[in-house]
Amino acid sequence: MKKIIALLLAVALVFVMAACGGGATTMTMGTGSPTGTYYAYGGILGQYITNNAGVTVNAVSTGGSKDNIQGIDAGDYQLGTVQSDVMHYAWNGNRSFEEDGAISSFRTVAGLYAEAVQLVTVNPEIKSVADLKGKKVSIGAPGSGVYFNAMDVLAAAGIAEKDIKPQYQNFDESADALKDGKIDAAFIVAGAPTPAITELSMTNANTRIVPIDGDIAEKLMKDNTFYSVYKIPAETYKGQAEEVLTVTVKATLIVSADASEDDVYNLTAAIFDNIDSITKEHAKGAELSLENATDGLTVPFHAGAAKYFKEKGIEVEVK
Repeated sequence: MKKIIALLLAVALVFVMAACGGGATTMTMGTGSPTGTYYAYGGILGQYITNNAGVTVNAVSTGGSKDNIQGIDAGDYQLGTVQSDVMHYAWNGNRSFEEDGAISSFRTVAGLYAEAVQLVTVNPEIKSVADLKGKKVSIGAPGSGVYFNAMDVLAAAGIAEKDIKPQYQNFDESADALKDGKIDAAFIVAGAPTPAITELSMTNANTRIVPIDGDIAEKLMKDNTFYSVYKIPAETYKGQAEEVLTVTVKATLIVSADASEDDVYNLTAAIFDNIDSITKEHAKGAELSLENATDGLTVPFHAGAAKYFKEKGIEVEVK
């Protein structure tokens, strides 16, 4: 009798879960710092996926690109927002993934928006990358994507790590140290406008973005194909009267390779079929396009995303 009752309860539970949508897929999306673009924008994308794709997405704050890739590899996350250069390192097992080794448990969904390499300073003496010599500069947490972006920029300018007073701070620590005047400059890689920089510019009139252009930018792009030129429009931050030239990598949405083709197709459609609505909620939605989604990315796409883009006339690499 006990076995019969247990069986009946189990059957009833299945019907209850089905009625409540218990069979729907749930995904956790790794984003970034609460004061960065990944977290806010990832939450909005998660909302549109949840409402339109039959996939419930929970966006969580993380340490950023490397954490998100490792989290997907460990099975803690199923989606993640990452820098295009960092996922390149992970796929090839170099730079920030040299010790850990290559990771191939994720696939590309789509490029999202430009992540500007923003060299932020509160020191009026710093007008160019060359002026960083001898100064306290935050170059990102050790092994992070920002760290390697900073190393690339410094090397292109002929500056060694020993030529500055390096501070190995994450995003939030860099923003706080700039605000408190503990450092002279910081590399912050994020979509512009970046909330932390916006807040800084509102409270410190000396806040400015140092250009990364000319020979430095040319050398960067020659040595690393994932960089491209980017213009930060005038008035992006308070006191910024003119546009600033810099370089950019691409914020990219990735997914576990184990995710089903149907789920990834549906979540890709949920984003790119709702560009106008997403843009009304976050300015970065304006950079969503089929071309931007598929151009210049070095990690193969998930079959579900590839199916969506093929329907739009774009073929992408799948593995």
